[in-house]
Amino acid sequence: MILEAKEINTYYGTSHILFDVSLSVDRGEVVCLLGRNGAGKTTTMRSIMGLTPPRSGTIKFHGEEIRGKPPYYIAQKGMGYVPDNRLIFPDLTVRENLALATKIPKNFQGEPWTVEQVYTLFPSLKKLDKNLGGYLSGGEQQMLTVGRTLMGNPDLLLMDEPVEGLAPLVVKHLGEQILKLREMGETILFSEQNVKFATMVAGRAYVIDKGMIRYQGSIDELSNNEEIKKKYLMI
Repeated sequence: MILEAKEINTYYGTSHILFDVSLSVDRGEVVCLLGRNGAGKTTTMRSIMGLTPPRSGTIKFHGEEIRGKPPYYIAQKGMGYVPDNRLIFPDLTVRENLALATKIPKNFQGEPWTVEQVYTLFPSLKKLDKNLGGYLSGGEQQMLTVGRTLMGNPDLLLMDEPVEGLAPLVVKHLGEQILKLREMGETILFSEQNVKFATMVAGRAYVIDKGMIRYQGSIDELSNNEEIKKKYLMI
């Protein structure tokens, strides 16, 4: 098991946001954390990455307790984070954005990602090689953000609402690329409210509502559970 979070409680100031949230991700899995806006998805991802540390509970990455560790330490251990606001460098070219993120985590094994491999995964980025990041469309910026994170060669890729605000065609295209990553053996945990997208790419899902995990199981089981979808996902 690559990631195991148990009973984490996270606060913003005095506001209690996550209540005993537990989830896990095995190597090679693509797992989705589903929920409506404000359900606690982003806070869960930030808690795991150390950006908003939980006050209690445990978060183990490769068996090591990382709760309370700074984000740079967690990244060095092999966790990559794709934020929901992308945060690319607008004044650098696509290639420069990717090259700048090159990193080999401690104890990394295998072939490291290269700019050309990212271009193979996202062919549209290759055509934009010399374009400045600030001039890319939202979908192109999201692909660049994912590619940039892959350049850090993560053991676990966290993606916070990767298709939020994107056009349906771009959502479909990004889903196809994530499926390719799944076929390559990448381990991914992503948060999302787009159930159709999650069904397309994930093998297992958690449903969060009001900061609590309400459901966990396979995507197929969730697809057939009308009660959970209607109650917590507004379907």
